[in-house]
Amino acid sequence: MIGIVLSRADSASVHICEQLRGLESWREEYDDSRSDADGGGTVYRLDGAELREFEELHTHLDGVDSAFSDIDLLVFASRHAGETGPLLTAHPTGNFGPAEFGGYDRSLAQAAPSAQSTALAALTEHAPDGYDVGLEGTHHGPTELTTPSLFVELGSDEPQWNDPKGARAVARAILALRGVDPYDEKTLVGFGGGHYVPRFERVVRDTAWSVGHIGVDWALAAMGAPQEHHSVLRQAFERSETSYALIENNPALERTIEELGYRTVSETWVRETDGVPLALVNHLERSVRPITDGLRFGDRCPSTDAVSAECASIDYDGLSQIKIPADLLAAANGIDHERTLSTVRSRAVAVTTTENGTKLDQPVVVPPTVDRNHLTEAFITILQRKYDIERDGETVIAHEEAFSPALARQHGVPEGPAFGRLSNGQAVEVNDTIVTPDDVRERKTHMFSSI
Repeated sequence: MIGIVLSRADSASVHICEQLRGLESWREEYDDSRSDADGGGTVYRLDGAELREFEELHTHLDGVDSAFSDIDLLVFASRHAGETGPLLTAHPTGNFGPAEFGGYDRSLAQAAPSAQSTALAALTEHAPDGYDVGLEGTHHGPTELTTPSLFVELGSDEPQWNDPKGARAVARAILALRGVDPYDEKTLVGFGGGHYVPRFERVVRDTAWSVGHIGVDWALAAMGAPQEHHSVLRQAFERSETSYALIENNPALERTIEELGYRTVSETWVRETDGVPLALVNHLERSVRPITDGLRFGDRCPSTDAVSAECASIDYDGLSQIKIPADLLAAANGIDHERTLSTVRSRAVAVTTTENGTKLDQPVVVPPTVDRNHLTEAFITILQRKYDIERDGETVIAHEEAFSPALARQHGVPEGPAFGRLSNGQAVEVNDTIVTPDDVRERKTHMFSSI
């Protein structure tokens, strides 16, 4: 159940709620236990939502969730003010520093990260032509709420506050929040950047991660030295229900957060863990290597979209770490390292990599059902681009016709550029004699172990 707050002091709020009432068939009921100015009087209800009106501006409505009946999420239908043109936004509330616009100093409300992600998607879907859509950092009151909450806003000036199309878009986004869990296992707290948080918005749009409280640069400056304000930093995590932080360049803040026992992660880490159960991420980072050192997830446990049933049912202790024979791996990487990596990822739960995640390394993590012979055959397919291949039991035998420096010398070819041209398949002239690449090739044989 969502509770929707209408502020009569906010013309945009009034217009948004007019659109809300026009979009659904609400039941009108009367609550005489509270004053008309404090959410009593006429109350509007429908399945999954309750709308109440208040005289005071939203930012000063601390404790307003107590006016509602058994809600899971509190939504403030509000105006957005700024020099940003037509804009639809969403954000959590709180003050990292002094309370200049409602709420209390260094106090944060309960955020609703998953609901905020849903609101962003719904605002994007319903935004009228000419409107931008975005997220904002945590700011202003109210702060004293026990229910997860967010502002969903229509901005940024009088023409938009009175625009029925803009108000209807916000109303539709609010209705889309019915039945949405406010929290998500994959949630980050954000720190740094400008007020309109493009980096964190990008994470929300591009991945399954949600973002709770965001302390932008001006809010962190208002907070003061991070090592002196542990309480508000803890609130950012506790009231977003997460232990992960994504931080724009701020080493002092990063040190303090890690000292408090929370984990700072990179955007690469966030994207690589998208769609992968955090329990599996934690297991493999402990038992194999961290993502920062090259761990990447394979197609047998997708790193994008929804988590597959196969991945969700994996017995983590039953996973196998296998090592591809070093000479076989080096040969395949030398022929086509991109294809080598994609070939193994398609069969693995996770792989280890070098060179910023672009080149396969050791070991490879596979489910117990993997067929090692099929994996060997996949490597043979890569080797066949350079070699003639045969198998003898567990041995892969690779033959090639290769440039022979010794034969080139026998033909009087001087070392240097001429060697390079012959190696690349070009003939050279030596003492009025043409030496062709075929003249200086010899058959070489390489032996590789199977996987």
